[in-house]
Parts: sequence; C-alpha cells; structure tokens
Amino acid sequence: MESLNVLDGGAADLEKSLLAIGRSARKASRVLALAAPEQKNRALRAAARILRDRKADLLEANALDMASARAKDLGPAMLDRLLLDDKRIASMAQSLEDIADLPDPVGRVLETFQRPNGLRIERVATPLGVVGVIFESRPNVTADAGALCLKAGNAAILRAGSESFQSSRLIHSCLVEGLKEAGLPEECVALIPTRDRAAVGAMLAGLNGAIDVIVPRGGKSLVARVQAEARVPVFAHLEGIVHVYVDSEADLAKAEKILLNAKMRRTGVCGAAETLLVDRAGAERLLAPLVRLLLDAQCEVRGDEAAQKADARVVAASEEDWSAEYLDAIIAAKLVDGVQGAIDHIETYGSHHTDCIITENAEKAEKFLREVDSAIVIHNASTQFADGGEFGFGAEIGIATGRMHARGPVGVAQLTSFKYVVHGDGQTRT
Repeated sequence: MESLNVLDGGAADLEKSLLAIGRSARKASRVLALAAPEQKNRALRAAARILRDRKADLLEANALDMASARAKDLGPAMLDRLLLDDKRIASMAQSLEDIADLPDPVGRVLETFQRPNGLRIERVATPLGVVGVIFESRPNVTADAGALCLKAGNAAILRAGSESFQSSRLIHSCLVEGLKEAGLPEECVALIPTRDRAAVGAMLAGLNGAIDVIVPRGGKSLVARVQAEARVPVFAHLEGIVHVYVDSEADLAKAEKILLNAKMRRTGVCGAAETLLVDRAGAERLLAPLVRLLLDAQCEVRGDEAAQKADARVVAASEEDWSAEYLDAIIAAKLVDGVQGAIDHIETYGSHHTDCIITENAEKAEKFLREVDSAIVIHNASTQFADGGEFGFGAEIGIATGRMHARGPVGVAQLTSFKYVVHGDGQTRT
C-alpha cells in the first residue's frame, strides 16, 4: 500500500495521499465484492474480540478525546456522543457480531421474471462499491460504518472528526486486525489519518472517482455542507425534528412513559423528541400532566399559550422553536386540532425523520401513519427506536430522509445496489 503519512505534510502531500487511499479502497472493493460470506463474518467476529481485548486502550484513547473536547467547551450533547464506557464498548463489539449474524445481502435474488421469448431475468443484489463516511463526535460510527460496509461487500473510507480522532484510530485498528485475520485486504476499511478539514472537500469531490456514495454523520452544518458540495450521491438527513403527538384517545400512563423516554433517554440522538403536540380535544386531561412530567425531569418546556397556562414554569415558545432540533433537555409543546392538525404541523415544520402518534384509536393511528411523510412513523412507542440496531439491522450507517434508494435506517441491505442477470438459450431480437 502507498504511504499514507499525511499528518504533517502540506496540501500537495495531502491530496496525493488521499488519492492513494481512494485507489487502494477501489482495488480492495473488488476483492471484497467477491469475498465469501464466511470470510467477511470471520473478519467481523475477530474485530469484535479484539475490541473487547483492547478495552483499556480504547478507554485511554477516549479519555484523551474527552479532555480535548472539554477544553474546547463542547456542549453536553456532543460530550455524550463522544463518551465511551464499558457498556458502550461492549455494545459496539456486540453490534459487530450482530452484523456478522445477519444474512449476507450480496447475491440475493430480489426478483425473477420470465419473458414470453423464454428469457429468464433476475434482479440480483450487488455492493455499491466504495462508501465514504464523514462523521463528527461519535467514535462508534467507526465500528458501525466499517462493519456494515464490509458485510455489504463495500470498501469504506472513514473520516472521523477531530473530537473523536484518538478513539476512532483505536477502533479502526481493531477492524484492520480483524480483516487481516480473515485474509482480506486491510484497505477494505480505511481511516483518513488527518484532522485537516481539506480531507472532507476531497472526499466530497469523490477522490477522482473512487467514492460511489457519501454518508455524513454529524451536525446540521456538516450535513448541509455535504449536501451542497458533494459530487457523488449522498445518504443523509439534515435534521431530526421529531414529533410526539398525543391524541385525545391516548392512554395517559402510556403516553407519559413513551414521552419521557422519547425525550429524555438520550437527548443528543437524532431520534429524540423535539416537539410535543397534544390534541386540543384532550387538553384538559392530558396537557398539564405531560408538561409537568417533562419539567419535573429537568426538561425545559417552551410552549404556546395553553402550555404556559398548564404550568407556570413553561417558557413562551417562539416561531423558531417549532422547527428546532435542540439535541438537549428542551422541548417545544403546543395544542393542535386533532390528528389532522398534527399532520399539518409536522408537514410544515418537520424534517421527515421520525414522528409518533400515541392513541388507542386504530383509525386515527392508521391515518397518521399513512399521511405523515417521514422516513419512520411510529404508533404507541418511543421515537428512540429510530435506530438500525433496534430495527434488527445490527447497526446503522445513518438515517436517510430522502426518497431515493434508501430511506430510514441505512443497514446492510440499503448498502447494496443491483444488477440484472439475463439467462437465455439462443434468443435473438427481431
């Protein structure tokens, strides 16, 4: 493999080294696309074992990242995303094994049809090629993205943010050791070894044709830049403006349980609830208890006039609050006129990520699930289930809110394309 020492070089050296990474990844992707499922799974399981064995080293690397982040006065949501502990490392290793246990997505026959002339045509799943992943503070993305791409037969080029740089390098080294044990090229999962932001621009340009798709994982500014500048296809969501609508026919105890988890389990994840909508017809029974529940859990509530009357601690909401992604212990709250009012509000202010209805009325639930145009719609469950791992995908490389190719949690199946395989017996076209 060509020299990738780009940490101390100038712009010319950086460009040269990044292009070398692209060429190596493209070459590795051809090997990986033809690799047997057992070989890919062996690499994933070995990486999981090595990750557990190197837990102490990983905690030490993460402590360096955390100290640097605190020195930069990063907010609590960013610090929470960055933190690794025993539980999160164990979960990361388990995700690698869960991905290994999934059916192999490559080579699946998605559809077969017979033509009148006798041709038999199959639509067969194939890898995308090389996937570029640009992420910020979540070091676990290194493992999840690398593993998902590997399982789907794609090479991955990962660019970690400066916040998670030390943790990501350590996790990447575990993936590389797993690849070596399985006899696969270590270039199947590459990590850009620099904090230089110019690397992001080079990846968005496609590394001279090496990258087939880009996945950004980070804040609004990163995703906006990727969507504006990328010259290759993008799987992304700009924001997670997630709504919980509590209908007049909701069970209050159920609504309280779901809402508290949806907002406060982890406030910094994209599936965290950011707006509470309550049916005006049920306001007398529902609004005050729900608002009080959030406030007592140390969540700031910014509400409309009705929410302010329900509890004196509620802060007046501004127009900007209805389209805010707080990623913090803050929520906007307002009354709406039934399920149609909720749908209209979500269409006006939402981001097509995840939205939930809480109701015991099946007809209302069906209307909400059918008409809300979001990647994930939920009935009577927490929005924090908006996660590839919770969907049974092992992990996710991100959540896509667009309408092309992939939507919702992007797992191994979504990291494949397809080709048509045509079987004939001498047919010619007239």
